[in-house]
Amino acid sequence: MAVSHKNKTFATLLAFLLGALGAQRLYLGGVRDRWLWLHLAALPACLLVAALAPGADWFYKALPLVVSSLVGFLEALVLGLTPDEKWDGAHNAASAKRSASNWPLALLLVATLMLGAGTLIATIARLFDLLYTGGAYG
Repeated sequence: MAVSHKNKTFATLLAFLLGALGAQRLYLGGVRDRWLWLHLAALPACLLVAALAPGADWFYKALPLVVSSLVGFLEALVLGLTPDEKWDGAHNAASAKRSASNWPLALLLVATLMLGAGTLIATIARLFDLLYTGGAYG
């Protein structure tokens, strides 16, 4: 039986694009990964906040998904910055193929850092706006 090779660049791309839903966790660990289910719990948490506080600002209703996406960006950075030897030891121990990171991974990491940092700064700014001014600036 052939063992599938887990591609580090693809796992990082999944974390970048669909990290809020835990797609990278599904790719690497399957449905038994507990962190996958925590990512997926962000969707019902958004619905629960919307149901319990219908008059709340839209940002509070989306906050569980925003936090999950920030964690996804962090996971993308951790996955992408893992050395190839350590990656193969953790995810490709039984695979005959070895990982070799190239420029697409580096560009993906730069995009992840830019979008993740921007999202984090915007989240902090919006939270401070809502908490201290009641949303006067937006």
